[in-house]
Amino acid sequence: CDNAKGLKAFYDAIKYGPNHLMVFGGVCATVTSIIAESLKGWNLVQLSFAATTPELADKKKYPYFFRTVPSDNAVNPAILKLLKHYKWKRVGTLTQDVQRFSEVRNDLTGVLYGEDIEISDTESFSNDPCTSVKKLKGNDVRIILGQFDEEMAVKVFCCAYDEDMYGSKYQWIIPGWYENLWWESWINSSQCLSKNLLTAMEGYIGVDFEPLSSKKTKTISGRTPQQYEKEYNDKRGDGQSSKFHGYAYDGIWVIAKTLQRAMKYLNSTNKHQKIEDFNYTNHKLGKIFLDAMNETNFIGVTGQVVFRNGERMGTIKFTQFQERKEVKVGEYNAVADELEIMNNSIRFQGLEPPKDKTIIQEELRKISLPLYSILSALTILGMIMASAFLFFNIKNRNQKLIKMSSPYMNNLIILGGMLSYASIFLFGLDGSFVSEKTFETLCTVRTWILTVGYTTAFGAMFAKTWRVHAIFKNVKMKKKIIKDQKLLVIVGGMLLIDLCILICWQVVDPLRRTVEKYNMEVCP
Repeated sequence: CDNAKGLKAFYDAIKYGPNHLMVFGGVCATVTSIIAESLKGWNLVQLSFAATTPELADKKKYPYFFRTVPSDNAVNPAILKLLKHYKWKRVGTLTQDVQRFSEVRNDLTGVLYGEDIEISDTESFSNDPCTSVKKLKGNDVRIILGQFDEEMAVKVFCCAYDEDMYGSKYQWIIPGWYENLWWESWINSSQCLSKNLLTAMEGYIGVDFEPLSSKKTKTISGRTPQQYEKEYNDKRGDGQSSKFHGYAYDGIWVIAKTLQRAMKYLNSTNKHQKIEDFNYTNHKLGKIFLDAMNETNFIGVTGQVVFRNGERMGTIKFTQFQERKEVKVGEYNAVADELEIMNNSIRFQGLEPPKDKTIIQEELRKISLPLYSILSALTILGMIMASAFLFFNIKNRNQKLIKMSSPYMNNLIILGGMLSYASIFLFGLDGSFVSEKTFETLCTVRTWILTVGYTTAFGAMFAKTWRVHAIFKNVKMKKKIIKDQKLLVIVGGMLLIDLCILICWQVVDPLRRTVEKYNMEVCP
């Protein structure tokens, strides 16, 4: 854009031309901003159909500026709606160091503030995005909101491929205004193979304003958007198309309706004044034009045309890169604040949308239920066998051979074994079966049962063995009788020692449940 020529044309029109009621146009941001800032002095309302720079939204600086095309910032409420739709609450931003992109990023920060969405990392770059991409990966950013041009986009996706930041775990959301097959123009300037670049790009979502409404309703002109587009293409012929043509067409209607409202207002309030009486010092008429344009509300070929503080509340479209082409997958209506995702049109690389971070699930390591079941079954068989031996021992206690083997001591051995068997059930009950409080009680109970059971069984066996030893070490072979009562005293002494230790342990340092953290593992 030639700033000098643009400004000269404007000032020449003001100085030498007839009195202009409004200014229509302004494509280049630099020229448009300079003209828009000075319009208040001439009481002129300006309507642009192509200037998207966010700077022009400042109504203190540009009070007489309107535009039919949405601002670059208009994509941010749409992005917020998309993030909420897929329940993404943690994102990162990657921004090229250019004012246009930085302004959008700064506005996005304000839009997301207070919406329970965390910007976990904010990265920017000038020429080489790889360092920033690595930092995003290091911070476990899965949903990346990018703001960069086509040349940098190629570099970004090359870096993403090198860092494995693509596929089912990641979602890239970038500007959607790139030219068709944009990557082919810049692939040679990168160190990336074409197939690798396309692999990394697969599934990215582009966000941009909708050039023409997709609705088939009749507009203020009596045509549907599709009829208008056909007529436009027929008249355009082989000439180059602009995506702003629908906004220019609606802009003419905005001016016409504004002047119509102004005329209606003048007719109802002041019979002597007409819009032809306007001059650059007529502040009153200029204010009437300004108010009339603020009241704009009709259906145009670009959707519902309505202004909020001079900003167009337009329709934002979402496209997705699928198999080397852009496919429209949804749209956001700023007037109604509604997001519409087309049925089954979005294709995520995995079975579901990517998660916004690595999900760390604490999982209690528990005893295998099949293993516990097998050991419990074996334990039950052991207890049944022990019960059979106990029954046999009690029933035949008066038989000579059984009586000579000290049936009371045998019974103690069997009972001690059964207590030890019972502890197996308790050792298998971990945190997946019982509560935290019950688990601590269980720890104490199973320790006591196993200790008492082992000491009872071993003590009785030891006492019997000691009696045999005491009898046979009698070298004079004198008759020596050691009754079962004495053996019971030995077993009782052993149990008393155990009980003293267990009671002291319970009083001084009782068992407590602790949680041991293991290294993180990938979920199978």
